[in-house]
Amino acid sequence: MPSSIIVIDDSDTIRNQVIRIVMELALVDNCSEARDGLEGFKSILNAKPDLIICDLEMPRMDGFGFLQLVKTREELLDIPIIILTSSSDRESKIRGLEEGACDYITKPFDAAELVARVKIHLKIKRLQDELKRAIKLKAKIEHFRVLSNIDSLTNLCNRRFFMEILENELQRADRLRACFSLIILDVDHFKKINDIYGHQSGDRVLAAVAETLLGVLRRYDIASRYGGDEFALLLPATPLAGGLDVAERLLVAVNAITFVPPIDNLVVTASLGVATYPSPQIDSVATLFRAADCSLYKAKQNGKNRVETVVISEWGVGS
Repeated sequence: MPSSIIVIDDSDTIRNQVIRIVMELALVDNCSEARDGLEGFKSILNAKPDLIICDLEMPRMDGFGFLQLVKTREELLDIPIIILTSSSDRESKIRGLEEGACDYITKPFDAAELVARVKIHLKIKRLQDELKRAIKLKAKIEHFRVLSNIDSLTNLCNRRFFMEILENELQRADRLRACFSLIILDVDHFKKINDIYGHQSGDRVLAAVAETLLGVLRRYDIASRYGGDEFALLLPATPLAGGLDVAERLLVAVNAITFVPPIDNLVVTASLGVATYPSPQIDSVATLFRAADCSLYKAKQNGKNRVETVVISEWGVGS
């Protein structure tokens, strides 16, 4: 990107001298000028430079007034400012640095010193800009990564991300000899809801169920939209009895959901299947899901709107 400097000084001689030195050595692409602090402030608002060289003693608005104005605009705070001051004015140098300047050059100045200070502050500004761009890029990448893991309708984890979390939790449970439970929840008669009230109302039902789940679960439990009208819930450090207790509370909470017209008379129910790792013949994510699915199927077969878990004989693993 093109680089630029603005020189703010009431002396035509000083401005021309600084600009000539900077441009002859091609330190920047553009160099502009202003005769006092107010004119300089208006200029940097329109086109933010990479470096400001500002005299302290000027009519109408001096360098201190300019520094104070710059501090009122957050977008200008990262622009380095070099102040010009007389060699004997120690108090002005200190005050200028305290007001926000990053360096000073004494007048009459040496051309080599001016060049060295301009170079170092332009380099610092470039490095800061590169760092900011890198941070923004990283934040954008992270934002898209998060979006790729979230179901847009319910704001819960999507199926792919949930499976990653579940696999990690299984490894953690093995390492710590801990347990966890998996609940699969399916909204009863959801196709009928879509057929009668329309898909938009069906989406409202799914969003309401998702919000209800989050209201019941602990902050470290994980809820996902597993697919369609089916939700999968991970309960870390939760044995089967605890998983069944949470499932029963979820069942009651879903039954209690209320809606606004045109679905204000709708009562939503759900069927839930629960399985726990580790358990006999449950030794992987695949077998855990198979157990939870079989439990859900049992809840559906037994009339829906209920919680079930399977025993090994019902599941028939290894038979």
